[in-house]
Amino acid sequence: MKVLTVPNWSFGRDRSLFRSVRDLLEQSNVTTHFCEGDLDHNRTVTAFSGESEEVKKILLSLADLILPSINLQRHVGVHPRIGGLDVCPFLPLTKTPPINFNDWVRVVAQEFAETHRVPVYLYEKSASPERKADLPSLRKGGFGGLLDRPLDPDFGPNQVNPYLGASVFGWREFLIAMNVNLRGENLAFSQKVAQMIRRNRQDKVPGFSGVRALGLPLATQGLVQVSLNLTQPHASPIDDVITFVEQQAEKAGEEVAWPELIGVILDQCLEHATKLPFRPEQVVSIS
Repeated sequence: MKVLTVPNWSFGRDRSLFRSVRDLLEQSNVTTHFCEGDLDHNRTVTAFSGESEEVKKILLSLADLILPSINLQRHVGVHPRIGGLDVCPFLPLTKTPPINFNDWVRVVAQEFAETHRVPVYLYEKSASPERKADLPSLRKGGFGGLLDRPLDPDFGPNQVNPYLGASVFGWREFLIAMNVNLRGENLAFSQKVAQMIRRNRQDKVPGFSGVRALGLPLATQGLVQVSLNLTQPHASPIDDVITFVEQQAEKAGEEVAWPELIGVILDQCLEHATKLPFRPEQVVSIS
């Protein structure tokens, strides 16, 4: 069974650790699609695929390598987070996913939770029907909001890990994670554009279905950012969303620096992604 996973780790400033992560991935039997860290987000996104048992092995090896260096009580970064391994989605790379795929996800999540004594919530297709299990809901309040209160995770302890927080695992659909970076430090503008995008989604404006947006500062780069997740890329073409940000920037006298793809893109989305730079290894397909 071929599986893609895109673990998001709450570190981005330890270059020695980052090199060790890259080395581990390069020496493994998985295909690495993406591995990049960021000082301002203080976050590293990895994306790799392969046979399910090899993916599980490398994921757990990465956790063993990375998590001892994370202390969320001292963590500073602009990206929302609740865990050292903040979110870990899985996607089967087959048109007909095996009926036991969620069972496999649960096994991986449980082993991670027990090994690192971290509460794990299941989300999206892996969640129980009675739980509100989209990522923004699970992240609400951040790491600090989990402290000093009982939790009800799917696996692991019912108290937050004081250093590693809680983690979110699950099977989700393909999405596009991307940023549109803007020159200058006008954070209020990037936040306004993000708010406009969220309002368009809520008002069911065509082209904005499932688009999540945040305005974030990138102080070390002298930029601000509109951070975007296109959770329904078939209904919200990438180029159209980038064009919307460009148009708002032009009206306000702001300048777009560049858009960037974070993680992977499905080959079916390339037709509507002419404005989004990507590397060949970031393109994945379902067979």
